[in-house]
Amino acid sequence: MPEMSPKIKKILFIITQSEYGGAQRFLHTLVARLDPARYAVIVASGQTSDREDFLEKELSGLRIPFRRLIHLVRNPDPYHDLRAVYEIKKLLKECAPDTVFLLSTKAGFLASLAARLLPSMARPRVIYRIGGWSFNDPLPRWKRMLWRLLERISAYWKDIIIVNSAHDYDQARRLGFRPRQRFVLIHNGIDPFKITLLDRGDARERLGIPADAFVVGAIANFYKTKGLSFFSEAAQEFSGQKHMRFVVIGDGPERPATNNVQLAGTIPDAASLLKAFDIFVLPSVKEGFPWAVLEAMSAKIPVIATRVGAVPEIIENGKNGFMVEPSRPEQIASRIRELAASDHLRQEFGIQGHQTVLFKFSLNRMIEETERLL
Repeated sequence: MPEMSPKIKKILFIITQSEYGGAQRFLHTLVARLDPARYAVIVASGQTSDREDFLEKELSGLRIPFRRLIHLVRNPDPYHDLRAVYEIKKLLKECAPDTVFLLSTKAGFLASLAARLLPSMARPRVIYRIGGWSFNDPLPRWKRMLWRLLERISAYWKDIIIVNSAHDYDQARRLGFRPRQRFVLIHNGIDPFKITLLDRGDARERLGIPADAFVVGAIANFYKTKGLSFFSEAAQEFSGQKHMRFVVIGDGPERPATNNVQLAGTIPDAASLLKAFDIFVLPSVKEGFPWAVLEAMSAKIPVIATRVGAVPEIIENGKNGFMVEPSRPEQIASRIRELAASDHLRQEFGIQGHQTVLFKFSLNRMIEETERLL
């Protein structure tokens, strides 16, 4: 008797925005590695800003169907939010996925509600992956309380909730979030040998940085959560040292005018330029699991990062990097001075950071643990 072919699982991914960010990167990394003989993948995203439409561009190269959700917008908007629920409900009926996989807060709430409104026999499994709870953002108290309430209410509309840090896992359990099946902790992972790095000279030439400068860099978009104002304040303490350069690769709605930090704008392959930096800084006030830290460690660049989200799960302070408290630019400046004064310490952090990524945060592990849930 001939062997039966396994059923192809239909997976619908829904994310709030298509522009480049941590959730979009995870989604692209995952779907690019799902076997098309086992999975039929569709991706839907809400409206994006005027900046680069990362997902639509990347998925077209993978020949993965992409759908635009006109009413799924980033900021709260009662009119669009209500329309988005019915827009997503219509898409669920049309696609009839076995599983709907939700990424980001807004999509997580609205799409799980849309699935809940379907007849019970037509409801797909709902998996929700969140890369950092929105109620930890630097928002007014009432907004944080509202997002916390919405996450708690909607947790039961989801079968599985995936978080990428022990901090977020413990916080959700403590606050009483209860999905229908379970919570799962899956750390981000990368393959350090698959990152294409320009050499130091080429990377600096592309950024317009002198070859003999000492460069402190960050890769982040200008949102309040990224704490780039504190990076700028730390840079101010070195204003009299002409050989020191502070650089941010990124863009966003809160991009400032500044004299003490070079703003390089959005560069799609930003990680390829890491060798331009002597020190990498993550100044965030809120994170889930920052990809940029893993990339910098993969490039053997010493890291200074704030004690937020999963950073304490990545960095052993004083062994493979430095941790500082969020919103404390003077601590960032102090650690920059310490690293700038010691070639040996920078080299040691680079080696230890690379080993950390290699043995603790592998890409294959992240993909395998996620795929087992589909």
